[in-house]
Amino acid sequence: MSAWIEPTVLTGRHVSLEPLVAEHASALAAAATDGELWRLWYTSVPAPDGVDAYIQGALDEQAAGGLAFAVRDRASDTVVGSTRFCHVDEVNHRLEIGFTWYAARCQRSAINTECKRLLLGHAFEQLGAIAVEFRTHWHNRASRAAIARLGAKQDGVLRNHTKSVDGVYRDTVVFSIIDLEWPAVRQNLDFQLAR
Repeated sequence: MSAWIEPTVLTGRHVSLEPLVAEHASALAAAATDGELWRLWYTSVPAPDGVDAYIQGALDEQAAGGLAFAVRDRASDTVVGSTRFCHVDEVNHRLEIGFTWYAARCQRSAINTECKRLLLGHAFEQLGAIAVEFRTHWHNRASRAAIARLGAKQDGVLRNHTKSVDGVYRDTVVFSIIDLEWPAVRQNLDFQLAR
């Protein structure tokens, strides 16, 4: 792990983001089961029997400087999903927020809004990031709409960007928020959370 991003807990009113560990496996399996999220072919949500490998992969990626989180719903004190700082470019102070997923019951709720508020706030205000990216599958229209609602702007589409496990190429839509945009994005997220 780089010295730029160190393990930390980020806590808000609705959620707590805690560094992902193997002990989160059973809770993540239960969260993925809510909505059978692994059946969505355009996402990277693990099936319940693949959660251990998913966590190990996330922890292995941390060697490149990222940080994976378990998302805990504070009202129920249950882990309801996961998210990460990934594709970290420490030299240029850029990173991506990705691999984000939540149990179906938590989607389109204050949980996602507050998670993004906490992650973006940490990236821009504590880490001094100049840009934060979001990437999603072209066919994941719900994710694209959610990213746009945050205030991120679409940078472009990477055609035939990556190959999935079944051999199909993915077109990746890239969005970003830059440091100069953060004050307005923060104000909008705070407004949404106060409603």
